[in-house]
Amino acid sequence: MAGVVVSQLGARMHYAVPRILAERGELAHFYTDICATQGWPRLIARLPPRLLPRAVRRLAARRPEGVPAERVTSFPGFGLDSALRRLAGRSREAETRNALWAGQRFSELVAGRGFHGASGVYAFAGDALEMLAAARAQGLWTAVEQMIAPRDMVERLLREESERFPEWQPPQRPDRLAPFFAARERAEWALADRVICPSAFVMRAVIDSGVAPARCALVPYGVDGRFAVPRPGERRPGPLRVLTVGAVGLRKGSPYVIEAAHRLAGRAAFRMVGPCGVPPAVAAQLARFVELTGPIPRSEMRDQFAWADVFLLPSLCEGSATAVYEAMSAGLPVICTGNTGSVVRDGLDGFIVPIRDADAIVAALERFAAEPELMAQMSRNAASRSADYTLERYGDRLMEALSPLLLAAGRSSLRHDPAPAATRVPAEPSP
Repeated sequence: MAGVVVSQLGARMHYAVPRILAERGELAHFYTDICATQGWPRLIARLPPRLLPRAVRRLAARRPEGVPAERVTSFPGFGLDSALRRLAGRSREAETRNALWAGQRFSELVAGRGFHGASGVYAFAGDALEMLAAARAQGLWTAVEQMIAPRDMVERLLREESERFPEWQPPQRPDRLAPFFAARERAEWALADRVICPSAFVMRAVIDSGVAPARCALVPYGVDGRFAVPRPGERRPGPLRVLTVGAVGLRKGSPYVIEAAHRLAGRAAFRMVGPCGVPPAVAAQLARFVELTGPIPRSEMRDQFAWADVFLLPSLCEGSATAVYEAMSAGLPVICTGNTGSVVRDGLDGFIVPIRDADAIVAALERFAAEPELMAQMSRNAASRSADYTLERYGDRLMEALSPLLLAAGRSSLRHDPAPAATRVPAEPSP
């Protein structure tokens, strides 16, 4: 048997990668932590959703539809342990420690179960080092998806932002484990025949970190059509309706949303959908100018897109934010940064603004309010553009990126650099 082994923590993009490979006859096996079709999670999935806390409902929804059950192996005991560790972590360093432990443990579990006669493996950055080393030792090709910018870039941007807005998060000591996570990413890139990047922003960062451009592949995502919204020919009367989706915080550029909302008070209505973990004083300030909904079930998100006239996401760092794809599918013109990793074309589907630039956000929104025909044209462009970013087209792009590996007659056509040693994180790093 040939094909690809996929390993993935969580239900990322609703199991898009294993589903795509299964649909195209290339999935050898799929490894994950917890899914609602195996082990004790099956019992939870049988309970009435109204009786379950929100986090448990999300667990019950983890169903890898389209992936043959006999080709799925989960590790529910590990998954439970990992979830409890995450809940116990109360600092960014604790989160990193948990991520390092979970990535290493999961990777070792996958390597221990084997590769089911596959010709290659597909894994995700941070969760793959040990299994990639094992796969390379057995002559398999390897691909790793870098879901977001490299960790050292994320840390730098967040550190700078914390200095600009210290009131947005409690003072914390530097994350002493972040360099270990960054080193793990670099070791995974060194083992990968292909580094799959969801956006040009991520790919530039990976290349700048030392990965040869020839080993990188740009594979933008896609979404289903559930968010498509018929748009009226003219904008509804009243203030411009501006929607932001994502966790409220520094990485998503939330301070610049509130500044724009403050300056456009009375002329634009702002709504932020997503968890809000900022200090109470900041949340109270936000609520003066922005409607904070908290998390909303995915099944209800279409109504949020239908409410809006414009989608805004001024992120400092993403991989390729799926909320932008969904907004375009809903026919919303988008204002975002280049660091959002979007497929938005500046001046056609919306506006690309610099990071940390509330002036540019306000100027773009004022232009939409003053030029309704421009906004209507960009709305049509966004909806048309989204037709190339469906799940089916995402599958086409992914298979195109993997096809040289799938079709390779032997390992002679692939890299054979020595595999770096899988270093372990010390139990307690030195101060």
